Amino acid sequence: MTRTGDRTPAPVERGGRPAATSAHELAEAAQRLFLARGFEQTSVDEIAAEVGISRRTFFRYFPTKADVLWVESDAELARLCEHLSAGLPHEPYRTVVTRAVIEALHVPEDQHEWARHRAQLVLSVPAVQVHAAARYAAWRAAAAEFASARSGEATTALFPMAVGYAVLAAVHTAHEFWIAHPGGDLDKALARSLDLLLPPEPATW
Repeated sequence: MTRTGDRTPAPVERGGRPAATSAHELAEAAQRLFLARGFEQTSVDEIAAEVGISRRTFFRYFPTKADVLWVESDAELARLCEHLSAGLPHEPYRTVVTRAVIEALHVPEDQHEWARHRAQLVLSVPAVQVHAAARYAAWRAAAAEFASARSGEATTALFPMAVGYAVLAAVHTAHEFWIAHPGGDLDKALARSLDLLLPPEPATW
């Protein structure tokens, strides 16, 4: 869900399909190994060997092995910002935010396994969570900036801050639910979580 450093692969096309297929395949292979053997127990050499590339080639795609989990992150954040910006002035802010989050994180059916593996690792592996902090901050900031523009309040005011944290909490909640219910619909889980967690519009609007 968030931005990576300058050495990450090229952004993916909308809808979750990677622009650089080899980078995405590398990420898929790495995630399978992480789940089977453990994140700490899996080496870069093992990941590279799994897809038939060299260690040097791996580092052309990703700065660290944890960064394979963020192969889609730039594109997801870009879609979030795009759809927040496209919201019409008369639309309730909650409608705009919900649509933007769902569009940003929508996963085609043939990518469900990859997306669920990523969520499992991001939500459960401490070493991965350290790398997630900047990505989470970018999502909070995007949501808070949108709420700030809608409310006329500074991004440091309570309402925009609450919206930013609510979006992040809803994304985590929906993915955790999706992991526990593999046959479920991630888009619906996101919509329900956002409905439960987004604050109401201020009465002064």
